[in-house]
Amino acid sequence: QVQLVESGGGLVEPGGSLRISCRASGFTSQYYHIGWVRQAPGKEREGISCLSVSSGSTNYADSVKGRFTISRDNDENMVFLQMNNLKPEDTDVYYCSARRSYLRGCSLESDQNHYWGQGTQVTVSS
Repeated sequence: QVQLVESGGGLVEPGGSLRISCRASGFTSQYYHIGWVRQAPGKEREGISCLSVSSGSTNYADSVKGRFTISRDNDENMVFLQMNNLKPEDTDVYYCSARRSYLRGCSLESDQNHYWGQGTQVTVSS
């Protein structure tokens, strides 16, 4: 049973930093991609970062490139998103999402992802 559970969201001032986490369980091999997707009412869903567990390859949306960093722990069951220099437009619900894949690189498009977490709210406001 694959499960993704996010945590770490909260209220941050513009320019501040926050790290959110995703605990992944139930995967029986390293051949999957995992990443972060954000969405808020009135906004389009946006895949912002992904990581190929098998290769370590990562990808970032232009909107967060240079500010956000995705990483995973030594046990490969925790994925993090370090968010720096946060902006009000970063306010969203952030979802951890994954798919099984043998590809070396990962895609920011999440429409084919089978697994989703419940989301964690990130609010950037003064």
